[in-house]
Amino acid sequence: MNKLFFYFYSIVSFFIYLLALPFLIFLSFKAKYKASIPARFFLWNNPPLQPNGLWFHSCSFGEAKAIKPLIDVLPTESLRMSTTTHTGMSAINEYTKQSRYLPFEPLLFWWIKPQKALVVMEAEFWYLLFVLAHKRGAKTLLINARMSDRSYPKYQRIGWLYKQIFKYIDEVYAQTELDKERLESLGAKNIVVTGNIKLSQLPNVSKNLDKPLGLTVCAASTHEGEEELILEAFVALKKEYKDVKLIVVPRHPERFDKVSIMITEISEKENLSWHKYSENENFNDDIILIDSLGELVNIYAISDIVILGGSFEPIGGHNAAEAAQFGCKILSGKHYFNQKDIFDAVEGIAVVEASNLSRRLLQHALLKSTRIKNKSDIGPIIESLKSVL
Repeated sequence: MNKLFFYFYSIVSFFIYLLALPFLIFLSFKAKYKASIPARFFLWNNPPLQPNGLWFHSCSFGEAKAIKPLIDVLPTESLRMSTTTHTGMSAINEYTKQSRYLPFEPLLFWWIKPQKALVVMEAEFWYLLFVLAHKRGAKTLLINARMSDRSYPKYQRIGWLYKQIFKYIDEVYAQTELDKERLESLGAKNIVVTGNIKLSQLPNVSKNLDKPLGLTVCAASTHEGEEELILEAFVALKKEYKDVKLIVVPRHPERFDKVSIMITEISEKENLSWHKYSENENFNDDIILIDSLGELVNIYAISDIVILGGSFEPIGGHNAAEAAQFGCKILSGKHYFNQKDIFDAVEGIAVVEASNLSRRLLQHALLKSTRIKNKSDIGPIIESLKSVL
């Protein structure tokens, strides 16, 4: 059955690849994909990773940053990295020159070299990635594994696929006991609950910023549909507290220009001042747009209130612990389903309806300062990886 499924899946993925080629060629001319699509689907400037290393695969910028506590205790020369996103690449490039975009599955037949271990973050369930890495000698680990209330029914509907995938995953490190139960129902084995590794070592500030006078509000990791909501709430707050400032940090760089236009319009309408951080690294204006990566933790350190993006639209939320380590007051929307375990580990987060954001922000004095109740233990993962070196 395993061989039949392997051949069937491989053939189907190859035909999907052929059918998608015209669309991929068209997309490769867009700025957002000009590096990732040629690399992932045409192997352009994307040679295989050097063999016999510890290969980490993560998708997003946040996931790539979260593995830092692991790679900090491993030999640099053994590190191999891959990702599927532009922002993820910007993060893994800081770890090693052996960093690549992960090719689309059928291309992995020609791309994967034997490695000592493959370590995959969270929910990157690529069947051929695990199968080929395993067959070529790698110990395969799934770390920080999770199954949210929202996603679990979807995984169950195609449980037959995940049962095949888990046959080639040697060890699973889950975030919670509930995640362990759900993963076991899908065929996972050798599961250890370690907690969320995003809590094992939270990012430190890279530079100390001077805190603005008065109240500082950070709109963190915002997505489409959230900036307008937050700007409206800020305008209402500004009318009551003249010395309040808003620092806007969009999640995705490709949206910087769009958010800039939005801020320009509301600033002209409400007679507010604003500037881009890339043009002037101070916080003297009413609104500051952070249009560069890697500044969010530095901003958290000088913020009084954090409005956590990705939660007022059905995105799934972002890591609240990064702000909670500084005791910030945190306002979140109700759509934090991908971060439920982190929210459970942080005390004091105020979850509000989007329609109620303005009122709760005006009542900021009633908000509690947040604190992290517990962290995680990555020791078992490190021990497992050191065993193959």
